Amino acid sequence: MPPPALGPDACDPVLVMGAGSIGGWLGGRLAAADVPVVMVGRPRTLDAMRARGLTLTDCDGGRLHLPPERLTLAESVPEGLRPGLALMCVKTAATPTAAAELGEKLPAGTPVISMQNGLGNAARIAAAAPRLAALPGMVPYNVAELSPGHLHRGTGGRLAAQAHPALAPWWPVLQAAGLDVDVHEDLTAVQWGKLLLNLNNAVNALSGLPLRAQLLDRDLRRCTAALMRETLRLLDRAGIVPARLSPLPPAWLPEVLSLPSPLFRAVAARMLRIDDKARSSMADDLALGRVTEVDALNGEVLRLAAQLGLAAPVNARLVALVHSWSRLSPPLGGPALREALGV
Repeated sequence: MPPPALGPDACDPVLVMGAGSIGGWLGGRLAAADVPVVMVGRPRTLDAMRARGLTLTDCDGGRLHLPPERLTLAESVPEGLRPGLALMCVKTAATPTAAAELGEKLPAGTPVISMQNGLGNAARIAAAAPRLAALPGMVPYNVAELSPGHLHRGTGGRLAAQAHPALAPWWPVLQAAGLDVDVHEDLTAVQWGKLLLNLNNAVNALSGLPLRAQLLDRDLRRCTAALMRETLRLLDRAGIVPARLSPLPPAWLPEVLSLPSPLFRAVAARMLRIDDKARSSMADDLALGRVTEVDALNGEVLRLAAQLGLAAPVNARLVALVHSWSRLSPPLGGPALREALGV
């Protein structure tokens, strides 16, 4: 349903907790629209923005540059900050710690939208900061750090968030900043629809290829198709119908991904509207030796399988493979990854 046309108090700032790729993009778009924004992030990320400012480019040819003086940056949440809205954008593993800091420093009732991968982050925020209003959200597009201080949106789509009275004034603000939002009473189907697409993240990361090049490799697509097919069977058993977030219905995705490449190019032309710079954030994490979000993505499939008393062996093998990976591990081509996953 469309967001209502209201507006917040002009002096209320937005807090971005985790100014990485997604947080930097969301915060940068808001700052470019003259919304007061405080971005909290890692020193490495913030130092680049302090030196160079923040440049945002996208697959539609857009380009914005914010000089350092237009950015408000901090390594931790400033004391006394009273934001009208907080966007949680840290990686899943950092959620409890980040949420606890918000709970200590923000006024009771502050709305916090989880703009993170996976399904359980809003619940993690609520557990660590019960005084705040934790709500699920969803970011559909890919944002990559091309260089320090330069973020690039490589795919399209609309943000999603769960409806809440405290958020109503913010929808037109986000829209005016070029951050279109769809509002839902229940975000479960949307979250599963996004997670289904995110099952490709680990395949992309292990391949070492840009996203579009990886999707043009049939063997790698068949790996993703096997992960999706296994997940769709579990969702069907659980009575969950994932939302359609791509040009194709969720049930069609594994079959279309498995097509020979010439047919895939023809059938999935809209799916391939990805520029050559796009890659998954998990690819960056593997390359830098950081903890990945595989447990928040494929691991969510394993948790659903356990709840149903079933197995998800393909997703389990992928999780184990990512956990055993190191910065010295060579990229896996399609045939090698298929063999490792048993598909």
